[in-house]
Amino acid sequence: MKLTHTPLRLAMGAFILNSGLSKRSLEGEAAAGVHGMAVGAIPQLQQLEPDRFAKLLSRAEIALGAALIVPFVPSLLAGAGLAAFGAGLVQLYLKTPGMREANSLKPTQAGIGLAKDVWLVGAGLTLVLDSLTHRRKHF
Repeated sequence: MKLTHTPLRLAMGAFILNSGLSKRSLEGEAAAGVHGMAVGAIPQLQQLEPDRFAKLLSRAEIALGAALIVPFVPSLLAGAGLAAFGAGLVQLYLKTPGMREANSLKPTQAGIGLAKDVWLVGAGLTLVLDSLTHRRKHF
C-alpha cells in the first residue's frame, strides 16, 4: 500500500467496517427493510431470505472495510472492491423510487444519503487507476 493511499483507505475502511459491524444483528423487520430496498434495485436478490441477505451484507461490508484498512491488501484489489460496492449503492439510488427528483439525477431529501455514495465509486477508481499507473512506471 502506498503511503498516500493510507488516509483514504483508513477513513473509508473504518466507515464501511463500522457499517458492517452494525448490521450483524439485523433480523426481522429491520432485515426485511434492507432486503426490500436491495431487491428494488437488484431483483435477483429476491431469492435470498431477508435475514440471510442482511448477514451476507454485513459480512461483505466487514470484509471490504478490513481489506481497506490492512496494509497488505493491494490498493488495486481494495479499490476494485470499493468501486464495485459503491456502484451497487449508486444503482440502489438510481432505481429506488423517491430518491431522485422526477426526470433528474438530483436527489430528493430522502435520496441524499444514497446519492453521496458516488464518492465511493470515485475513491475506488482512484485507488485502482493510481495502482495501475504506478505499476507501469516500474516495468
